[in-house]
Amino acid sequence: MGSEGKNIQKKLRFLCLHGFRTSGEILKKQLVTKWPESVLERLDLVFVDASFPCRGKSEVEGIFDPPYYEWFQFNKEFTEYENFDECLAYIEDCMLKHGPFDGLLGFSQGAILSAALPGLQAKGVALKKVPKLNVLIIIGGAKFRNQSVAENAYSSPTQCHVSSFLSFYSASILVAKAGETDFLKQYGVELLESFAEPLVIHHPKGHTIPRFDEDGLKSMLSFLERMQNEVSGMEKQ
Repeated sequence: MGSEGKNIQKKLRFLCLHGFRTSGEILKKQLVTKWPESVLERLDLVFVDASFPCRGKSEVEGIFDPPYYEWFQFNKEFTEYENFDECLAYIEDCMLKHGPFDGLLGFSQGAILSAALPGLQAKGVALKKVPKLNVLIIIGGAKFRNQSVAENAYSSPTQCHVSSFLSFYSASILVAKAGETDFLKQYGVELLESFAEPLVIHHPKGHTIPRFDEDGLKSMLSFLERMQNEVSGMEKQ
């Protein structure tokens, strides 16, 4: 019968937002080398570079080749932002140019943005010209600390249209092993409270793209299958 008897599901399409002072190509390399084909084959991933060229030293210099980019700039306390509105407009332009998208996949600074965008979209602050986001995959994320941004992004538990949110963060801080903690861990835990019934996959490393252990892989595949079914069901309505 070949593929005629199979229920072929449409891949979930994600706009991928990379970390601070890295690039879309770097995030792509990290995902492709760490995530198995059984996960990647369910995803249609679009990688873009952030809005602004890197304004300082990149933490990945010497590991990954330049150029490096940053989505916006911020103060030491992460309470004041520069070029934030320009960043939001740029992401919307990327979604208009390369979309439509089912959701966002973000790491680090890209994860902080991705986690806030559904709330900002619901409040009419961002992404006004594109369809509602359905799915989020957050890796090493945190909340914005600026009060006005936070009030719009997290005022009520975000359900992302189909109530779907997947978060990865390091569990190693629970045993405080040196060198194995994600410096955003406590902020990632706070972020989880902003989402309705998020699925969380723990990993033992620090602030990095995680590999999957056996249980994590099962959870990831189950999540993606459920999201594919829900998104497909919405498109048929």
